[in-house]
Amino acid sequence: MSSSVSPPKAPNEPITIAIVGAGDRGYIYASFAKLYPQWLKVVAVCDHHDYQCERLAKEHTIPPENVFVGDWSLIASRPKLADAVAICTTDAAHTGPAVAFADLKYHILLEKPMSVTVDECALIYKAIVRNKVILAVGHVLRYTRYTKSMKRVLDSKVLGDIVNIQHLEPVGFWHFAHSFVRGNWHNESESTFSLLAKCCHDIDLLAYMVNEKCKKISSFGSLSHFKKEKKPKEAGNAINCLDCPYEPSCPYSAKKIYIDEFFTKQNEKGWPVNVVQPNGDIDIENLTDALRKGNYGRCVYEMDNDVCDQQVVNMEFENGTTVSMCMVAFTEASCQRKTRIFGTRGELEGDGSDEIKLFDFVTRQTTVINPSKESSSNDLAKSGHGGGDFELMQSFVYACSTGDDRYIISGPRETFDSHLYVFAAEHARRTGSVVDIDEYRRQVLLEQ
Repeated sequence: MSSSVSPPKAPNEPITIAIVGAGDRGYIYASFAKLYPQWLKVVAVCDHHDYQCERLAKEHTIPPENVFVGDWSLIASRPKLADAVAICTTDAAHTGPAVAFADLKYHILLEKPMSVTVDECALIYKAIVRNKVILAVGHVLRYTRYTKSMKRVLDSKVLGDIVNIQHLEPVGFWHFAHSFVRGNWHNESESTFSLLAKCCHDIDLLAYMVNEKCKKISSFGSLSHFKKEKKPKEAGNAINCLDCPYEPSCPYSAKKIYIDEFFTKQNEKGWPVNVVQPNGDIDIENLTDALRKGNYGRCVYEMDNDVCDQQVVNMEFENGTTVSMCMVAFTEASCQRKTRIFGTRGELEGDGSDEIKLFDFVTRQTTVINPSKESSSNDLAKSGHGGGDFELMQSFVYACSTGDDRYIISGPRETFDSHLYVFAAEHARRTGSVVDIDEYRRQVLLEQ
């Protein structure tokens, strides 16, 4: 939310929203309405899985005629039944519903990434602009208290001119195995490349911090480890972790990641266990059976994964600021991003936790900033991504309630541009080139 816009008064009637894609992200966004019913009401749900629809329908008292088991077209074919729609389908299935619902004049909350091709991102952007509807993409990192605290420091100019930023996205060794070797994002042809799936968040965040347009971009990276030739000899011909003699020594063991997690947390049934057994009927027998039959129990060296497990992106902005972003799978920390920002008058360092360090070159003193103490505590902070999930929802609902898109931190053009940078980086990696962003943008928009 722009600091120049004051929070509005609650509307006489809550904003209504349809949830298209009722998995983890759709469920989380919908849950905002349970805490703030004066602001938001979930009135429809659509998902391919009946149990996902039933869960949301029960929790939000959605009438049966507004429960759609199937694809998004079931809602889009009906007269407009809500003020807004949250599109939380799989990444490759964003473009059709986003364009269709924009043409129907729905305000749109779109889970990131916008789409899996740059051309389709452009189609969505043009549909939003053409229909003059509000768009908020799930770049929740912009909305966390941690990011807001860092941005206040940058905007204060206490660092002087920003010269360089170093940013690390430590995916986490087991998290990468779960999501990008065995999981939904393991194969580019079935989903998308890992930089887009995992780090469009990060590229967007860096552009937000610099607050300038990117001028040039390059990138290097590869799938370095999770492939058949790296399989330990001790594993022999084992295909499934539950049958593997090397399993006790393997850091990527499905038994360690799922079964041990289930027992360690006293029958914990949340993520990632609920991804392996998603229908809610989770016990050790069902979990073990799912690991034996599905990809989540397969050896990480025997999958058909092809996405990068490490990649670096280098960016030069129009004001001369340079940025280096590194995504790496092989880390203890999981998604606890680390950022160092170097200015002409000071240095800022944070690791996504509740502590940011500011060193002032003039006073030669270090100040420790605690994001949670910079704003009052409320239920927004209880949501995922450091409170970013509900902060995004609040901003989206405020914008829909007032018609003022200034409540959205990242508007359609900024969102499209940050996605453009991600696709340009992947193009640079594949071609071994330095991509001129203005030229790349002209090529993309002319092709539409």
